Amino acid sequence: MKVDKNSTGNKRSLMNKKIQADLVVVGGGLSGVCCAITAAREGCTVVLVQDRPVLGGNSSSEVRLWVLGATSHMGNNNRWAREGGVIDEILVENTYRNPEGNAVILDMLLLDKVVNESNIKLLLNTAVYDVEKESADKISSVKAFCSQNQTEYVLSAPLFCDASGDGVVGFLSGAAFRMGAESMEEFGELFAPTKEYGELLGHTLYFYSKDTGRPVNFVPPAFALKDIAQIPRFKSFNAQEFGCKLWWIEYGGRLDTVHDTEQIKWELWKVIYGVWNHIKNSGAFPEAANLTLEWVGTIPGKRESRRFEGDYMLIQQDIVEQRTHEDAVAFGGWSIDLHPADGVFSEKPGCNQWHAKGIYQIPYRCLYSRNISNLFLGGRIISASHVAFGSTRVMATAAYASQAVGMAAALCKEEGLLPAEIIQKGRIGALQQRLQQTGQYIPGLALVDKADKVQIATIEASSELVLQELPEEGFLKPLTLSLAQMVPLEAGEVAPFVIHVQSETETQLELELRISSKQGNHTPDISLAKQVLAIQPGRNCLQIAFDAVMEKPGYAFLTIMKNPLVQLHHTSKRVTGILSVFNTINKAVSNYGKQTPPEDIGMDTFEFWCPQRRPEGHNIAFKYTAALNAFGIDNIRNGIDRPTDRPNAWVADWKDPHPRLSIGWGTPQTINSIDLFFDADYDHPLESVLMHHPETVMPFCVRNYRIKNESGQLLAAVNGNYRTHNKIKLEKPVAVEKLIIELDHPSADVPAALFGVRCYG
Repeated sequence: MKVDKNSTGNKRSLMNKKIQADLVVVGGGLSGVCCAITAAREGCTVVLVQDRPVLGGNSSSEVRLWVLGATSHMGNNNRWAREGGVIDEILVENTYRNPEGNAVILDMLLLDKVVNESNIKLLLNTAVYDVEKESADKISSVKAFCSQNQTEYVLSAPLFCDASGDGVVGFLSGAAFRMGAESMEEFGELFAPTKEYGELLGHTLYFYSKDTGRPVNFVPPAFALKDIAQIPRFKSFNAQEFGCKLWWIEYGGRLDTVHDTEQIKWELWKVIYGVWNHIKNSGAFPEAANLTLEWVGTIPGKRESRRFEGDYMLIQQDIVEQRTHEDAVAFGGWSIDLHPADGVFSEKPGCNQWHAKGIYQIPYRCLYSRNISNLFLGGRIISASHVAFGSTRVMATAAYASQAVGMAAALCKEEGLLPAEIIQKGRIGALQQRLQQTGQYIPGLALVDKADKVQIATIEASSELVLQELPEEGFLKPLTLSLAQMVPLEAGEVAPFVIHVQSETETQLELELRISSKQGNHTPDISLAKQVLAIQPGRNCLQIAFDAVMEKPGYAFLTIMKNPLVQLHHTSKRVTGILSVFNTINKAVSNYGKQTPPEDIGMDTFEFWCPQRRPEGHNIAFKYTAALNAFGIDNIRNGIDRPTDRPNAWVADWKDPHPRLSIGWGTPQTINSIDLFFDADYDHPLESVLMHHPETVMPFCVRNYRIKNESGQLLAAVNGNYRTHNKIKLEKPVAVEKLIIELDHPSADVPAALFGVRCYG
């Protein structure tokens, strides 16, 4: 029993704890989580401060927005563009454990990831409210309060990362920031307004419904919106949509999205309960009779508030022109996605998405404050104009950039640097290299790693796939959509293709050979050659000899225009780096088959050629008379661990019963760790909640493999792998002259593939 003997009525103080770390990360959304994990794995002690009871921010069970980034629901031309590193690790793990998209399971997974890192001290339900500074441009500590244990914290560190969404640390410390839209004149952004304004993207709350199997009544609260006609899109309501498919229930763009958040939340509650009342009680939705309102959000999902200024501000032209930056550390690829300030009450469409032709670089100079010397910027508050923010704000992109912050913090710790000094002292190359080592792809860069012993090894393989054909299987599909088979060709004359089609009547088939105008892009905007072939009733063997030359190696698009009278032979075979795409529509990302923007907004006109989700998206059955020789063993050390303008993978021959790699040196080498990079399908977006994924493991991923030395001694064996990056840490260093990696084919339809192998002593 505890008896308080203080009967004088004197003021008491809350418990106070002081914690010292190498890095304090404020904000436990995906950006803060990925930053903290990255830094912790590189040896930093990290305090991760989250003002909510769970991690994940807008992706958590409190908000329930799916995680998306450059892949954009597979609705753009950014092939193999899912973000790598820790965010890839999280999304792949979530798909394996949680293919149903249960947000509560994602909460669990994120907590599991963070608490598994011994270098991270996690403080949940803890809000930062003050900053202490040792000088005008330097933070010494932040003060925070936990509502659950009535404890005040003083968190000290040489480095801080603000990933709080609203930028609480940046704001309190005096970091330069902006809110609202810049004028067109400031940066020359044609999509910007002619005059600057303060309106922002608003907040959103979601709701979930549930079929109870029996009629359910609904009596609305008194505060529910009465006049549903105030919402212009009320005529398109339906009883089937729930969760983040209701992204358009948005409000608050004309208010202060920091200080008016509670007011905005109440307005959103009014809308939600008014919408549900309309669905349940208007009589227009008899299918809703058995539905009940299972869950309504209590924490608004925020889109925009403060944006902080770094040494560089990303702008529209960086995205559209895909400008190159020497200090690139991440990439984006979501559309420039801006919403009307009036949100759900606007007569305008709920969003205005304009896509670029490919992914764009994000420079390191956007990731730290220009006037607070030890403050990193994470998440959606990085240094970007309002227009560019329309793309960088999405969670996977924000988390990807924040991983670069975590790695930069480790480099700063090791070398006694402040964030900007990584640029000033010429250490950006070291940062880029360390990011690439962990699977962080940076467009235009390949890893050059002198510590990797594979670079000096002799590599042999039991086989290499030389792809002469994807065989027919009697698998016919009508040409109801125009489609293209992406094939990696070498420079030089294009050899003939052979395909087979069937028809019940005479008709014609139009074919084109297309490429992208920019190396590394996958927008087929240049036509090298065209043909129109006559189709006869029955089976037709078509030899397609394009009079075309590939000036550079890269993907060509064997393009076949739609003709529903024709059936085309397909195959169930799938190969790393080989993909079929379709000229189709995805309204969820403003893809209507072709982007045709107004002439004066600075966006490009082009067609969308996108893959279909499995189990669809089959490849065409075809023969290439010269064979595709793009899957050689040297790909495992070329420093690129995903398809770009070529597959960048070693792929074994289908007929090889026991695929194996031999990596030898001739003299003994001391090895203590081995990194392997498998194909967990970077083209699949892996939405984290709501959607159901038909697969828990991507079909290209090698599940089982063994690593042996030259004597056949087993050094490591993995069964049931589903992850992209496998890091094998040996119990103790071993001396070997040769490493043998034996792999099992993932399935009869998919040959074994490996992007990269790296060995360290």
